[in-house]
Amino acid sequence: MFFNKTKIQPGQIIIVGFAGTILIGALLLMLPFATKDGRGAEFIDALFTATSATCVTGLVVFDTFTYWSVFGQVIILLLIQVGGMGVVTMAITIFIVTGRKIGLNQRFLMQESISAPQMGGIVRLTGFIIKSTILMESVGAILLAIRFCPQMGLGKGLWFAVFHSITAFCNAGFDLMGEKGEFSSLTHYEADPIVNLTIMLLIIIGGIGFFVWDDLRKNKLRFRYYRLQTKLVLVTTACLLILPAVYFFFAEFGKSVWGFSSLSERIWASVFQSVTPRTAGFNTVDLTLAAEPTVFLIIVLMVIGGSPGSTAGGFKTTTLATAILCIRSVFRKQDHIQCFGRRLPSEIIRHTTALCTLYLILFLTGGVLICSLEDIPLLTALFETASAIGTVGLTLGITPELGDASHIILILLMYFGRVGGLTMIYALHGDQVPVMAQMPKEKITVG
Repeated sequence: MFFNKTKIQPGQIIIVGFAGTILIGALLLMLPFATKDGRGAEFIDALFTATSATCVTGLVVFDTFTYWSVFGQVIILLLIQVGGMGVVTMAITIFIVTGRKIGLNQRFLMQESISAPQMGGIVRLTGFIIKSTILMESVGAILLAIRFCPQMGLGKGLWFAVFHSITAFCNAGFDLMGEKGEFSSLTHYEADPIVNLTIMLLIIIGGIGFFVWDDLRKNKLRFRYYRLQTKLVLVTTACLLILPAVYFFFAEFGKSVWGFSSLSERIWASVFQSVTPRTAGFNTVDLTLAAEPTVFLIIVLMVIGGSPGSTAGGFKTTTLATAILCIRSVFRKQDHIQCFGRRLPSEIIRHTTALCTLYLILFLTGGVLICSLEDIPLLTALFETASAIGTVGLTLGITPELGDASHIILILLMYFGRVGGLTMIYALHGDQVPVMAQMPKEKITVG
């Protein structure tokens, strides 16, 4: 079993696991009965869809409801569930269910997979994650069924409820609303309180991270007892939800182009559009109508993404928080980064710098390449690459029209965004060689 190959690094197992899952999913989607026309999908289209599903992104080349058969939709949903929970977590679930012994190597791999700070109690934490996921997705499905079943009938309504509950919790953004209009997402429910609240809560809960769940379970609402990571995640997430919502309400959705007839519609649209860029990919309004500043703000939110150890992608809220704290420490002329009575270690700063730089380079390079290949506005291309590397799934409507080369660029960005920058770096680097000597130190001028 590959878990026992001690020479293979955990990061390598994770990236190979995701790649293998994507390939299997692509082959299944190429089967004739995976599509409604009975022909099966072309390899590049199947690969793009499987990558988008496994990397819980939501970018699609075909409308999910009108193109894929029920079998194809089930395969997509399974890929989303595996990708959202993490390939390793799903593999460990099999170990737990079958009662097989979980050794030290498996525990270390589990720690890496869910970004846990320590190995102790990792099996218990994984069990808690599995149970909580089932509970949250079930409650979400029940709430959505209240709206969908009366509209669509019992069987279809339940399928739609389960599908959208899982895709929302896993921050995937796939939808089955194509029967109301291809690629329409949730635009027909822009002011529906049940659908809006349920989808938004599932997105937020899935995106704050498994580690944060465990901290909240232990300490309830006693904020001062939370670990530093939990505090940073909650504060940063709250800011990234509230501030954009206020901007959308006053600067964007007050314009006549949107044609909102009531105050409640503006509020629902503003709040939902601040939540969905956190790697979810649903939309309740036509984003092609948005002004350029709004599009740029959504791009920034998509690149940031969710939190570590969650179903979300992006370079994560804690990375943003660390970068801001680093700037604050410079202004205050502090030697160390301090927050909530704690001091951050120096390697965190190096990781933050590396991740921010790496994500920005890939996101910008991908956007420039697609802009050149497709001859489209740069902002539109950057929106697409931000959506891919942030594993979001929002689009300005150009995904189906892109060529194979652009689709391959997006596939690579989606894969990188889900596996994670540090995981990819460590997997490619392999074992670190200890440095026995250090070079002489010399200062340089920056800024």
